[in-house]
Amino acid sequence: MRWIALLMFSGPAMADSLIATHTIRAQTILTAEDFATVDADIPGALSDPMAAIGFEAKVTIYAGRPLTAKSVGAAALVERNQTVSLVYNSGGLSILTEGRALSRGGAGDVIKVMNMSSRTTVNGTVRTDGTVSVTSTEEG
Repeated sequence: MRWIALLMFSGPAMADSLIATHTIRAQTILTAEDFATVDADIPGALSDPMAAIGFEAKVTIYAGRPLTAKSVGAAALVERNQTVSLVYNSGGLSILTEGRALSRGGAGDVIKVMNMSSRTTVNGTVRTDGTVSVTSTEEG
């Protein structure tokens, strides 16, 4: 009897996958109505609804297509051409200045920002409060 039970469950395990219920335009904040859970193991597809709700579609996702980690990400806090605060911290030194975002990004994204006073382009990480933390500058 034990051997029979093992044979019944020896097949591949199925996992839930999230698929779009309609076409979702890029930059749309996702809600539970935007996707459905299907009982299929779709390679690369998200399986946890909490990994999608409140996040932003990074690209257009067509109806019936899976939601993947690459197609969904943190909602943008910084828009292209927006004036942002640039923050540089090193040891006890802290510098705060204004910059212009050269792309859009959400918390944790690395974007290029032009320092308004020096006109230098720097890379920085978007913080949850919308400021950009500069870790290094580009050498020209």
